[in-house]
Amino acid sequence: MNLAAIGVPGLIIILVIILILFGPRKLPEVGAAIGKTLAEFKRSAKDIMEDEEEPKKIDTQEQVK
Repeated sequence: MNLAAIGVPGLIIILVIILILFGPRKLPEVGAAIGKTLAEFKRSAKDIMEDEEEPKKIDTQEQVK
């Protein structure tokens, strides 16, 4: 099951449950925390991908010489 299988009704139910659990005052804080977490995850994933490609670049440069 992937995220696309949830659909709009499922997403609405999840959002309502989150609203009930955290309340309307805490919702912006929760959203900001989730956004920061996703941004940090993206940054880390990008760094890992760049680290994996760096040895390939060095190998190609050595082959040219």
